[in-house]
Amino acid sequence: MVSPHKKGIRCLGIAESFRRNKEKSILVGVVMRRDKLVDGIAVTTITVGGLDATNGVFRILEMLNRKDISVIMLNGCIISWFNIIDLNEIYNRTNIPLICVTYEESKGIEKFIVKYFPNDYKRRIQIYRRLGERELVYIKGQYPVYIRFLGLNKEEARAILNNFTFSGKQPEPLKLANNIARAILKSLYG
Repeated sequence: MVSPHKKGIRCLGIAESFRRNKEKSILVGVVMRRDKLVDGIAVTTITVGGLDATNGVFRILEMLNRKDISVIMLNGCIISWFNIIDLNEIYNRTNIPLICVTYEESKGIEKFIVKYFPNDYKRRIQIYRRLGERELVYIKGQYPVYIRFLGLNKEEARAILNNFTFSGKQPEPLKLANNIARAILKSLYG
């Protein structure tokens, strides 16, 4: 059971940055305590347009080798040009509650998966459908985000998002992970 208001709660925020014309994207994990202390960072790569995002998340977890992570927070689960993270596999293998955050409404992506991935669209759509529906919540009572969550209820997920969001609508572990990923990508490709 996650205690969203515990001072020492640790969140692993995972975000990526990519360019569609490059083979690899940068995936970054940042461990942050509720009191804003960052006490872990890991970096790996995944394939742009691939199906290895789930394994990338597991590599981040292995690199960090932490037993004190209370919740995993993902900056989207369809990343690096349709590289879909299997939320259920991550939760089932780690037993760590997770929240996947997105910021815009969507009517779905199945038609794009079929269009861009004619060779493996069935597998991608199967993973995508297992993600389930997103739910609208408001961070700090005013910023709408869409979440999928496992291992906690909607109110616990909202409390964790509120506790890790210091300004705007993007939780700080995700913001920091995304900024690091973008900086690495820029240093590699200009």
